[in-house]
Amino acid sequence: MRSGLVGAAAALLLVSAGAAGAATLHFKAHLAGAAEVPPNTTTGTGDLTATLDTTSHAFTYHVTYSGLTGPATAAHFHGPAAPGKNAPPVVPVKNPASPIDGHATLTRTQTSNLEKGMWYFNVHTAAHPGGEIRGQVTRTK
Repeated sequence: MRSGLVGAAAALLLVSAGAAGAATLHFKAHLAGAAEVPPNTTTGTGDLTATLDTTSHAFTYHVTYSGLTGPATAAHFHGPAAPGKNAPPVVPVKNPASPIDGHATLTRTQTSNLEKGMWYFNVHTAAHPGGEIRGQVTRTK
């Protein structure tokens, strides 16, 4: 009986240690035409907030925007890319109409690039097929 209690206590400690190691990181981005590569003069703007669970790699995001030249034709997270550089999409958005709410499970490499600030989000339109507004995704405190 005593060894069963010791085993149960050890299992509980392991589970608690795993949960204690988990963290939720917060991210943001301000979207503007000036951040696109190359930049444009759109009056459209937007904002993104996101969270990442560092244990499960669950990524959840919320984006709002307004003032675009027309309806959004696509929206994506791109990376890895520093500000001023372009990269391929890594997380596509199913419905690019504002507001956008979504989630994805990231790979370890994607998680690492996101944590290093090497992702950006942009919204595409017919007038700006390469992207009308863009923002570098950065970690908040």
